[in-house]
Amino acid sequence: MRDLLEELEAGGGALDPVERAKTLSRKQLPKRFYTVVSVDAGADGFSVLLDGRPVKTAQRGRLVLPDEGLARRVAEEWDAQETEIDPLRMPLTRIANVAIDAVSNRMPEVADDVAKYAGNDLLFYRAETPDTLVQRQNDQWGAVLGWAEARYAGRFVLAEGIMPVRQDPAVIARIRERLEPASPLWLAALHVATTLTGSALLSLALAHEAFDPETIWRAAHLDEDWNIEQWGADEEALRTRALRRRDFDAAAFVLSVTREK
Repeated sequence: MRDLLEELEAGGGALDPVERAKTLSRKQLPKRFYTVVSVDAGADGFSVLLDGRPVKTAQRGRLVLPDEGLARRVAEEWDAQETEIDPLRMPLTRIANVAIDAVSNRMPEVADDVAKYAGNDLLFYRAETPDTLVQRQNDQWGAVLGWAEARYAGRFVLAEGIMPVRQDPAVIARIRERLEPASPLWLAALHVATTLTGSALLSLALAHEAFDPETIWRAAHLDEDWNIEQWGADEEALRTRALRRRDFDAAAFVLSVTREK
């Protein structure tokens, strides 16, 4: 699954957060050119202003947000910039840019991408051993699967190992249907969360507030955390995870203020 944040920033192929940081660090960051950041309420939503002028997206669109709380959080990101403007420290701004510049023009494609991911979801593939890992997957992933099966009126096929299993097309079709209607901002945040967790079902459960963000994040990293318990943590992997968590928290916040039914 493509990461839309990375696609816009890298001009194509996806990068992991550490590689993205390296790419952006090689670019000359723009200097902070403004003094006062504010939020302005208008007929079409809430705009973030820099010295009274509206923020523009990468494609020169107006950065207008539907929720005042979100707009103020975006404004805080701009206000927190010091001598340079670093996009990596502005995850909410980046999601908004993606929604306006990319997702708004590609809604069916992005929704198809999420539904396709649901057909080969992380939660379907279970460990055979050891028993402690199997039990954790049953407990944490099973709860989310139970929610998804009730919401989308179907059953999912599970597998041990990595051999692919085919899900009921009718269930996947219902997931796709329930992605409409949606706002570009909501769908952008859902896509980002799906990319970061490796699971459309986890991201949908997050979007519909079936589970809190911390529970979803732990479920997405269940296997990784189990391996850390056995073998210890890798410093580079932890750094990557911290960057991903920042983007995940931003996506979770956007989903919480643009909730779809």
